[in-house]
Amino acid sequence: MILNIVILAFVTLQRLGELWLSNRNTKRLLASGAHEVAPGHYPLIVAVHVLWLAALWWLAPWQRLRPLWLVLFVLLQIGRLWVVRTLGERWTTRIIVLPRTALVRRGPYRWTDHPNYWIVVGEIAALPLAFGLSSVALIFSILNAAVLAIRIREENRALRP
Repeated sequence: MILNIVILAFVTLQRLGELWLSNRNTKRLLASGAHEVAPGHYPLIVAVHVLWLAALWWLAPWQRLRPLWLVLFVLLQIGRLWVVRTLGERWTTRIIVLPRTALVRRGPYRWTDHPNYWIVVGEIAALPLAFGLSSVALIFSILNAAVLAIRIREENRALRP
């Protein structure tokens, strides 16, 4: 039980830290002439992630850990750090477009346009599965797919030359 709570606390603090970093980067980007695109779907993304964490906090503390799923989740965290490091001050949880600036094409962006979303898809499933919560993994994977469909469409539209 204690390890489960430590894992949940880590993920919660990680997400809060990412929101802080995202807000800092967003303010800097906007101050340098960037603009936000399609902000209307952002509350849906936040809601899915907050409810996912809430469901895990409610159900996971008393579950037996599944080590293979936990290892996968840890590997996904390494991927998450790679994405954040690659984008640097351009990383944000919103769609922020900086005009006349080339898209990043290094790091994981060499292989795919949206590596962070692939990582999030994995995380949304892997962490609940690490706690044996397959129904949570399924429900939030479906909800995440719905918001990502909107997000990716809007982001692709915004980044089109």
